[in-house]
Amino acid sequence: MRGNSRVERVVVLALDGVHPFELGIPNRIFEAADGRYEVLTCSVDGRPVRTNADFTVGVPHGPEILATADTVVVAAVASSRVTADLSDELRAALALIRPDARIVSICTGAFVLAAAGLLDGRKATTHWQLVEPFRRMYPHIDLDPDVLFVADGRILTSAGAASGVDICLHIVREDHGSELANTVARSLVVPPFRDGGQAQYIEQPMPEPGAASTAATRAWALVHLDEPLTLADLARHAGMSMRTFARRFNDEVGVSPGRWLIQHRVAHARHLLESSDLSVDQIAGQVGFATGASLRQHLHAAIGVSPQAYRRTFQAAAH
Repeated sequence: MRGNSRVERVVVLALDGVHPFELGIPNRIFEAADGRYEVLTCSVDGRPVRTNADFTVGVPHGPEILATADTVVVAAVASSRVTADLSDELRAALALIRPDARIVSICTGAFVLAAAGLLDGRKATTHWQLVEPFRRMYPHIDLDPDVLFVADGRILTSAGAASGVDICLHIVREDHGSELANTVARSLVVPPFRDGGQAQYIEQPMPEPGAASTAATRAWALVHLDEPLTLADLARHAGMSMRTFARRFNDEVGVSPGRWLIQHRVAHARHLLESSDLSVDQIAGQVGFATGASLRQHLHAAIGVSPQAYRRTFQAAAH
């Protein structure tokens, strides 16, 4: 967590074959973050870049701007351009990035980071349709195909297309807290926190006719997060057996009910740590963790810090 008011420079690297949608995501998210970020776009040679659509985009900067970046975002390119061989120009451009800079990939951008050796020894993700070629090309990288994004230290990778929104909101949340991230999400009419991972988008057999959804039970659970909800409670509310509910929940959301509850409890706890003076034990009770110790454990597992450290960071940033 950076948690300060300094304007951070985000440089987006546009490569030939770039997807225009993904190229525009960082600007849309970070420029809506109350002046906390400056977003610039560059190419490896300063010349216009061909997109995978029927137009070319002009970019105002060459690769030298990468040396000034606090965060570098490698936008997605068409899957037909994915290769393990980087051009000399691209390698030289990536070498300009400062050792302490945060590096982010959207979708197929993970292939660029992998080819550059930036994912060696790290966890990563990419679009679920490209999992097999990625694993063939980079078997030494710990690829998680089920998540929307992976944050491994200063290197962050995201899944397909719209997960670029998720990872950029995650960065805003980590840097400046959930309140600003939620404000940005509302201004762009996107969810501040999407349920589950990309497993829910992988092609599945069509459900049987008349199959019930878990959506109503998920909405009910969010209102009752302070209660010790069990799988049996959720299944009972949905009118399903526990086995059927668990299977359908995972198909719809991409994670188990237990993991989903923890994600939302941690997210709500973070908001209360930022916005209230409640004690850790009081917050634990409000979000459904049995004890303050349980909250500490889950928060540390999620973001690597204690509740006290998290609160101090964002209280200091607010003054």
